[in-house]
Amino acid sequence: LPDADEEGDSHGDDDGDDDSEGVDHSIHIFTGHTGELYTAVCSPTNAALVATGGGDDKGFLWKISHGDWAFELQGHQDSVSSLSFSADGQFLASGSLDGVVKVWDMAKGELKCTLEGADGGIVWVRWHPKRHLVLAGLENSLVCMWDPDRAPYVDVLSGHASSVTCGDFTPDGRKICTGSDDATLRIKDLETSKVNVVKGHSYHSEGLTCLTINSDSTLVLTGSTDGSVHVVNLSTGKVVSSLMEHSGSVEFAAFEPSSGRHSWKAATGGLDKKLIIWDQYSSLRCICYHEEGVTCLLWLSKYVACGCLDGKIWIWDSLSGNCARIFSGHSDAIQSITASSNGDFLVSVSLDGTARVFETAEFK
Repeated sequence: LPDADEEGDSHGDDDGDDDSEGVDHSIHIFTGHTGELYTAVCSPTNAALVATGGGDDKGFLWKISHGDWAFELQGHQDSVSSLSFSADGQFLASGSLDGVVKVWDMAKGELKCTLEGADGGIVWVRWHPKRHLVLAGLENSLVCMWDPDRAPYVDVLSGHASSVTCGDFTPDGRKICTGSDDATLRIKDLETSKVNVVKGHSYHSEGLTCLTINSDSTLVLTGSTDGSVHVVNLSTGKVVSSLMEHSGSVEFAAFEPSSGRHSWKAATGGLDKKLIIWDQYSSLRCICYHEEGVTCLLWLSKYVACGCLDGKIWIWDSLSGNCARIFSGHSDAIQSITASSNGDFLVSVSLDGTARVFETAEFK
């Protein structure tokens, strides 16, 4: 395994406006992969532990500022497309385009089980917020759910007509939301098995790309390749707000973590180079412009971090709309960003084959 590069320019007096080529603001570079990187996730319980996956058919567990220590997640036969830690940090799920999800035991440092039966490439994986259940969306229009303790049994959920591009459990664990290239959102109640399907003229006209669910499990916000953003009431399945300010595909959406039903903020980023901050009045709080398209974003307290096609990470103040920092270092498009559980670090992965760590303690 190549050594992790501990070098990198210090922040110094850089105010985020330094646009010079070759500047690297990262404090740690993980170079264990041999191909493009697609996914990264930080442990919810260990602030140093990171998992990354990519086109070399490998996943790795590694630690921020721990040199070249790494644990390879072996056994996948195709790109590792998604990674997810269980809420208690005990397990890591790795999903691959080979149609297999593997569950890794963090305490034992070994493979717990292999979840099969998906029969289609894994697009994303998520854990139930309160139980050890794994949910996955597939390229073949299906959604699969497993209890790792009952493997190989798999619960297959059908209904979509195309690739399931996004999905998650609600924070209360009672529902599943899934979005698809077929331009529909499906909301399933796990207790009653009732399904609400959201589609039609008042909803997206093209495939869904992303979704985010608010903290009290009352609203889901979805984005689409058609540039529209819609907010849906999870109880009724009705569209309650529509936001039409993007002029290109909306690639990522995230509610501000404390957002409830009556008071919420959300951030959306798109290929139109915009980050847009919205609120519960369907009003546009601010539009933040980038040099290239936005591929991913996350909230850091009142700030929003955006990863972009040009390899840069922009940190925006969501209240003022001002840019607080620009982190450089990657040489190709950023695919995923994740924050350490203590908020001190942001980890990004890129098509350039590296994972980079940036200090973000000042934005907590």
